[in-house]
Amino acid sequence: MSETTPDTEARRLATEARDRVRFEEDALALADQVYRVARHLVGSREEAEDLMQEAYARAFRSWRSFRPGTNLRAWLLRILTNLNIDRGRRAQRTPDQQPLEEGDYYLYNRLEATSGETDEERILERLSQDHVAEALAAVPHDFRDVLVLVDIGEFSYAEAAQILDIPIGTVMSRLHRGRRILKQQLAELAVEAE
Repeated sequence: MSETTPDTEARRLATEARDRVRFEEDALALADQVYRVARHLVGSREEAEDLMQEAYARAFRSWRSFRPGTNLRAWLLRILTNLNIDRGRRAQRTPDQQPLEEGDYYLYNRLEATSGETDEERILERLSQDHVAEALAAVPHDFRDVLVLVDIGEFSYAEAAQILDIPIGTVMSRLHRGRRILKQQLAELAVEAE
C-alpha cells in the first residue's frame, strides 16, 4: 500500500494542470478545422458555431479520456459528429419547435409589428446608455461576466477563461447565451422606448 505525501500530491496536481493546459492549447489550435467540418454538417453559420461550442465544451469536460499520442483532431471531430447526430435525433422528436434563428430577429420582428419599421438607426436612437446598462444588468451574473470581458473588455476567450477560472468551452457557451439574453432585453427596451 502506497502513502500519498503532500509533495507527491502536489506534483500529481501540477502534472495534471500542465497536461490539461497542453490539451486545451492543442485542441484550440484545431478550432478552424473543427469549425469547417461543423459548417458542412449544419445549415447555418450560427448552428455551426453552436455545434462547435458544444463540442469543445464536451471535449474540455472529458479531456482525461483523450489518450495522448492518438489523433486529437479525429477525437474532436468524433465528438462533433456525435453531437450533430444527437441534435438531429432531438429535432426529429420535436419538429414543431421554433427554429433558433427566429430569436436572432426578435427585435426587428417586434418593431415591425408595432411600427412597421425595421430601420436599425431608429432602434439605436431609442436606446440610451441607460437602456444598455439596464439590459446588461438583467443578464444573469455568469453570462454577464463573460460578456463584459470578451465584448467590452476585448479579452480573448482564453484570457477570459483564465480570469474567470473556467474552461474556454464554458466561456464560449456563456458568451453565446449571454448575447442572446442581452439581445432580447435590448429588444424589449427598444419597443418600450417608442
